[in-house]
Amino acid sequence: MEITEIRVTLRDEEKLRGFANVTFDNAFVIRGMKIIQGNRGYFVSMPSRKRPDGTHQDIAHPVNRDMRSLIEKEVLEAYEAELQIQSSS
Repeated sequence: MEITEIRVTLRDEEKLRGFANVTFDNAFVIRGMKIIQGNRGYFVSMPSRKRPDGTHQDIAHPVNRDMRSLIEKEVLEAYEAELQIQSSS
């Protein structure tokens, strides 16, 4: 499986720094990943929905550590690239 496109929309909120839509194999997209600034740096949060009890459940997520690492690495690189584009315009 290959990531074929990442679109980042920047935000300037306290912890939320942006949203990412990731396309796999030009055939499947996951929308609504969040780029979050945490205490130990940036991380990517998978799209989720709020349950009636107030907890959140991921709607889509990687099933292994390698895929999670790949998605996070690629999304954060796309985020940094988008920051560069915005700062130069």
